[in-house]
Amino acid sequence: MALTRDFKRTVVDRVQRDPAFGKKLLDEAATLFLNGEPDTARLILRDLVNATVGFEELALATAKPSKSLHRMLSEHGNPSMDNLAAIFGAVRNKLGVKILVKVG
Repeated sequence: MALTRDFKRTVVDRVQRDPAFGKKLLDEAATLFLNGEPDTARLILRDLVNATVGFEELALATAKPSKSLHRMLSEHGNPSMDNLAAIFGAVRNKLGVKILVKVG
């Protein structure tokens, strides 16, 4: 089932209204990537980009064309680790959070 524009707008509005929600989504995307669920993680990250930095600003921050970034964060995208790190970094900076990894 395709997501409607209303749902996407709801996510954007919620992240802008509630920064803690955006931080939780970023945490969820990172956790999903680390736990072997990259497809879902990319879609969450795409929603976060739309709600925070935007693809045009992300393109400037990563020195990648916005069209390429859209493809990377699509359902079947395949971003390199370097690109993923840059995307996470841009969103993380916009949300003002640090990513900490706990072991065990």
